[in-house]
Amino acid sequence: MEKRRLGRLEHQSSVLIYGAAALAEVTQDVADRSIQEALDGDLNHFDVAADYGEAELRLGPWMSQIRDRIFLATKTGLRDEEPAWRQINDSLIRLQTDRVDLLQLHAIGDLAELDAATRPEGALSAAIRAQEEGLVGAIGITGHGDQAPATHLEALRRHPFATVLTPLNPVLWRDEAYRSDYQALVDEVRRQDAGLMTIKAVSRRNWPEGSDHSHATWYEPYADQDRITAAVSWVLSHPEVTGLPTAGDVGLLGMLIHAEANRTSVDAAEDELARDGDYSSPFIAMPI
Repeated sequence: MEKRRLGRLEHQSSVLIYGAAALAEVTQDVADRSIQEALDGDLNHFDVAADYGEAELRLGPWMSQIRDRIFLATKTGLRDEEPAWRQINDSLIRLQTDRVDLLQLHAIGDLAELDAATRPEGALSAAIRAQEEGLVGAIGITGHGDQAPATHLEALRRHPFATVLTPLNPVLWRDEAYRSDYQALVDEVRRQDAGLMTIKAVSRRNWPEGSDHSHATWYEPYADQDRITAAVSWVLSHPEVTGLPTAGDVGLLGMLIHAEANRTSVDAAEDELARDGDYSSPFIAMPI
């Protein structure tokens, strides 16, 4: 699998990052098979969060075997310093490790969330303390929604975050305002030599009202190989993107690994996705 430099952290991360949100509600046996599938696929960057149900607990038993082989990232979604500090320490216990490589402020998708996390008694203070005490190697930021790129640009003005995780896919790119915000973020990421990861590569649309949810993701994902290959190919054609987390459903991992290994051209990817009349932003009706 292709590796790309994760900004100034210098880690050569697999372009597919194991999205451990997929482990939120699965048994340990299912988790074990999925983690092994990721390792067999040469993924060396694992991304989890305290908010992902049982995911940290599912990853924890593997740490004695793989901790020195992977870049390990987790997240805190809390906004106040002391609760976030406790959550960071609880994550280390659940993950059965004494240190993560990256601690990300989770779900910072608008200025109100950014203000809450970066105020003097906010979660950023807890993350900095954890870094100073050697519990985390670096601090990053993540977020969903149409305002995420602009919010993350402002975040980089407030603090030198080592990584950013922001949304990108072809349907979002078609929106001129979103594209402009994303490109401004890319300029600042490059200036600061941060690592830029992107989410929502294989999102198709919001779940139609009243439909059965065939996957564990909060959005309806693409679930056929041709369109997953197109979506992954398109995102990874962007040289500024260091990697994308795999979708939050264990059943999609194999198709994502296949897609990375069998990428198509940008034109072919765009043509494939343009044939889907239902392709739309997942942020039209985000779950509360």
